[in-house]
Amino acid sequence: MEKHELMVYALEGKVAVLGLNRAAKRNAINDAVIAAIEAAVERAEREAHAIVIYGHGPCFCAGLDLVEHEMRPAEEVFHHSRSWHRAFRSLRHGRIPAIAALHGATIGGGLELAAACHLRVADRSTFFALPEGSRGIYVGGGASVHVARLIGASRMADMMLTGRVLDAQAGERIGLVNYLVDEGEALSTAVELARKIAETAPLTMLGVLQALPRIQDMSEDDGLFVESLMAALSQTGPEAAERLADFAQKRGAKVSGPKRPAE
Repeated sequence: MEKHELMVYALEGKVAVLGLNRAAKRNAINDAVIAAIEAAVERAEREAHAIVIYGHGPCFCAGLDLVEHEMRPAEEVFHHSRSWHRAFRSLRHGRIPAIAALHGATIGGGLELAAACHLRVADRSTFFALPEGSRGIYVGGGASVHVARLIGASRMADMMLTGRVLDAQAGERIGLVNYLVDEGEALSTAVELARKIAETAPLTMLGVLQALPRIQDMSEDDGLFVESLMAALSQTGPEAAERLADFAQKRGAKVSGPKRPAE
């Protein structure tokens, strides 16, 4: 594990575990944090097959650091917003999948960071909000795209216009949360998932990370065409041949029903 001022980086096998490290500031994001996220993701793509990002201290991330945020001309605000987009794009459209492990406040820019990841694991202490509307500003870290695609533009408008706060259960119900776990278990669950995901065949990973998001923006016919191309590419790769042979010889894992809670 390596500690820096703003980010903790640990490599656990094939998984890079990245920790926002401004607990005293509730992991609020400033320009230096954005740079640290970009650098950590760039390193992870060289060293790992999956990323987990979490927050130290009482919460995942309380959003933009408004204390350090200064009034800027409109053109500077524009470029500042674009710097967030670039950093979060490195997560969203990078070579390896990213999982956010959430607890406590996940609001504003923190929600934008979480939404830029491919999966979100939240413990029951997690809550979500987009308080920009009540502060007279508009989101700038990608929520208009990433959050709205997860929950729909109407729900996002509700959060911004009314200041509505969603708990973890509501977040799971509307699609913000993929896995809801007991308090204190988000990070371990996310790492366990990342280890499993890291074993995904490279061509399958390529399809899920690069083709699937783009297909959502295509016409039905174009999307199905790209799906067929990805099927042809992945099913003729060496990993597919090996894994399908294992399945045919009953060496592969079988799909079974979800685990039921102990009674």
